[in-house]
Amino acid sequence: MSQKPDWLRAHGKPWGRGEARLVYDNPWIRVTEYDAVAPTGRPAVYGVVSFKNLAMAVLPLHDDGTVVMVGQNRFALADYSWEIPEGGGKLDVDPLESAKRELAEETGLQAAHWQEVLRAQLSNSITDERAVGFVAWGLSESTDGHAADDTEELVMARVPFREALDAALAGHLQDVLTVAMLLRAYHMAREGALPRDLSRAMLG
Repeated sequence: MSQKPDWLRAHGKPWGRGEARLVYDNPWIRVTEYDAVAPTGRPAVYGVVSFKNLAMAVLPLHDDGTVVMVGQNRFALADYSWEIPEGGGKLDVDPLESAKRELAEETGLQAAHWQEVLRAQLSNSITDERAVGFVAWGLSESTDGHAADDTEELVMARVPFREALDAALAGHLQDVLTVAMLLRAYHMAREGALPRDLSRAMLG
């Protein structure tokens, strides 16, 4: 990994954290309210949503340059969302193992090759949720079975990579991990960071 440029260093004073009060807790999230002091010295009350899992994202790339997209209804925005396979991984489990499980559960696929390509903070002004993203290729039918979560009603589509990328750039795909992973894979294909034949199929 290259050395960070100087402008990426931290600046100013950090937030001060005072008394903490647990506001809400369930198996997936915890909401904590803090008496805080802003970097400017101004007192504040700050609420933080803490996630009990890592967000996992997998971009499955077939040899012919197509990708697997998953469609489902999402509760929070009451909207239908097309995304790459995503889910949660326990904080004490290797993210790669969680990614392999999510790919099998949501698509019935397994992959011969995996590469971690993304570490991201999601909505870091109010949550501590972190995401890890993988590109997977050398796809085949999973030997571990295909069992989606019992609250999920999923639809799958296999589409050309460029079609998915164009949909993201046009705003038709709004899940931020999906958009980020498609852009990351496009950059990798252009820069020779993926197998040549796969890159040609994706960009063709």
